[in-house]
Amino acid sequence: MSGSLNKVMLIGNLGDDVKMVNFDDGGCLGRFPIATNESYNNKQTGEKVVNTEWHNVVVKNKAAEICAKYLKKGDKVYVEGKLKTRKWKGDDGVQRYSTEIHVSEFNFLSNKNDTSGSVVNEPTTTSLPSQQSMGSENSDDLPF
Repeated sequence: MSGSLNKVMLIGNLGDDVKMVNFDDGGCLGRFPIATNESYNNKQTGEKVVNTEWHNVVVKNKAAEICAKYLKKGDKVYVEGKLKTRKWKGDDGVQRYSTEIHVSEFNFLSNKNDTSGSVVNEPTTTSLPSQQSMGSENSDDLPF
């Protein structure tokens, strides 16, 4: 195979509310952790063992605003994106690294009550426009 692929798909629960960072140019960034679980029965003891893996998730601009508005700690969500590793030097001079999932598509999987009190059973799916097409679209349009 001549190409390569950097794609991540996760279904998990938010470990915290979305933390927003707003920039002077009007853009914003949302960050939140997602927990995924793997469980199995230990053959020797018969005990159920649950392993939790934590993932750092990043959403940008309109997607960040939507996530901050509708997602809360504990909600189940599907995210799709790519892995990116950030590198920086800490206050103590030590190099630090963080691997994040930069989201290109997401889907809310938890049921929410709408304003009329009825339960919304259909998941909300959002595909984000590519970087190249973002300049040609009206920035006031929601991505869904």
